[in-house]
Amino acid sequence: MVANTYGSVKLEGSVWHIQAEPFVNSRLKRVFPRIPKDGTKGIKLSTSPENTRELSWFIQRYPMVMSGTDRLHMDRLATQHVAVEQRLAELIAGLVPPPVIEMAHPPRDYQSFGAQLTLTAGSLLLADELGLGKTITAIAAIVLSGAFPAVVVAPAHLTRQWEKQIRHFAPNLTVYRTRSGSPYEKDKPGVLVNMTGKRRTKKNQEQMALLPESTLPDVIVTTYDMLKGGWAEFLAQVAKFAVYDECQALAHSTSGRYKAAETLAGGVSFRMGLSATPITGYGCQFYNVLNVLRPDALGSYGEFLTEWCTQESITDPTLFGEYLRREGYMLRRTRKEVGRELPPLTKVIHEVESDTKKLEELAGNAAALARIVLSHNEQFKGQKMQASAEFDMLMRQATGIAKAPYVVEFVKLLLDSGEKVVLWGWHRAVYDIWLEGLKEYKPRLYTGTESGNQKDEAMAAFIQGDCQLLIMSLRSGAGADGLQAVCRIGVVGELDWSPSVIAQCFGRLDRDGQTSPVTGYVLVSDDGADPIMMDVLGIKREQLDGVVLNADEKTLIERVDLGENTLQKLARDFLLRRGEKLPEPSGSSANGTTAGVDHATSLELDTIS
Repeated sequence: MVANTYGSVKLEGSVWHIQAEPFVNSRLKRVFPRIPKDGTKGIKLSTSPENTRELSWFIQRYPMVMSGTDRLHMDRLATQHVAVEQRLAELIAGLVPPPVIEMAHPPRDYQSFGAQLTLTAGSLLLADELGLGKTITAIAAIVLSGAFPAVVVAPAHLTRQWEKQIRHFAPNLTVYRTRSGSPYEKDKPGVLVNMTGKRRTKKNQEQMALLPESTLPDVIVTTYDMLKGGWAEFLAQVAKFAVYDECQALAHSTSGRYKAAETLAGGVSFRMGLSATPITGYGCQFYNVLNVLRPDALGSYGEFLTEWCTQESITDPTLFGEYLRREGYMLRRTRKEVGRELPPLTKVIHEVESDTKKLEELAGNAAALARIVLSHNEQFKGQKMQASAEFDMLMRQATGIAKAPYVVEFVKLLLDSGEKVVLWGWHRAVYDIWLEGLKEYKPRLYTGTESGNQKDEAMAAFIQGDCQLLIMSLRSGAGADGLQAVCRIGVVGELDWSPSVIAQCFGRLDRDGQTSPVTGYVLVSDDGADPIMMDVLGIKREQLDGVVLNADEKTLIERVDLGENTLQKLARDFLLRRGEKLPEPSGSSANGTTAGVDHATSLELDTIS
């Protein structure tokens, strides 16, 4: 008996091109929600293992014409997906014994599980809650894999810490931290830099001479910027394992960082992304992060938007999170889940005064910008975007300066009780006021301006020395560890538009190794930019529920909307407080809005001061 066929399937590069009868196309679109509903000239589906397996199942019911070569390729990918799915199911069910990982300081069981899951799946987005030791999990995965050389890509301010942590937990591994933008000696094309992991000294000079300059270390630690500067191509040829720390840096597929990370990922066998908050912009940027870690796992970008998104936001974050975990794409645990619960974090919203006259003086030049922000003339859209950015910066800085003396007085009360305090802010002018007002407590700075050595010295002085106050930039402390050993009080002196940034700040103290209950203060004023920022952040004076990171997937997929509506509200509030007349609407668009300024998604996290 000859079976009927209902169309054809052909492999075209990285897609399956399906041409079938109309009623079969309709059924196929129900099986694959990611297929565009308006496809009329055949259907194109990316050749991810998951897609291919489901397509193979579908054509058992509706046979289609295929070449023998294409059929073999389909069977191979489908079999690959089944095998990985079975191994993941056994691992998650606890049927696979935990591995023995030879490290100087053995990882905890949940960290070993993360390492094992990475090697089983081939890649993993590790999004564990702050303080659970994602760095240790990654080091354990590297050791367990034996896939050397491995590469760790991190923000610039974290590379020293990575080098120290690797030497501490896996001292048998050789480590090299890149110091220039090229793997080759200056003025010596083709001659690799010395990457033995040892510095040249009089004592080891003779020993170093015996080693070839091309000897590669077990682990190479580099930055995202150095990766795009020339290391990516070289490492893609020699590396076998890639770790991307603070992998939210991969959220923008058009950036040079992303292209370099993608190049490296294409040459290695194992990939791992680390971040407690992988996304601080549009939820759909999850696609970009995961596409580096596991190319095509979510299909093409268009397929992903069709299946999971409404416009550019994840439609159902909880369902999407369950899917990522089930497929082994992401692993996220809370302290409670792994038995590492700490005393509850106490969050306090405290209102402080602000110098109204100072605010008026500093923000006086903002009136013209505010009027531009509120204008409705579509002919000056570019001017409005620039004015919005400048107005936001000016208002936030003026607000920070106006309340800075009162922040000083509040922090003094904490310091006089004998506590060590970490104080977070954003603007250099605000830091200067804090430094002067709190100089008797020997404050140190840890911001985007300090060098790596200066940051190390500041941390050492705070943890081991007589420094009682550490002033940190809101966005420069990601990955900083050790503060929890000596400090249980954190103060946010200036607000950030992103809730996850504030959560990360408190997470520096409220993490494994903390023995005392942590108190986090958020100091706000009733003037300037603070009221509008509090509204965006969802901060109420009675609670901080909308700011503190929790286990809900919504904290992983958060959209911090600083578009035109938000900034217009800030501009309108500013002009009304000054008793000025608002601009008359003119020439507004059909919907009354224009494209906004997305500050959150334009930030380069390792270059913010």
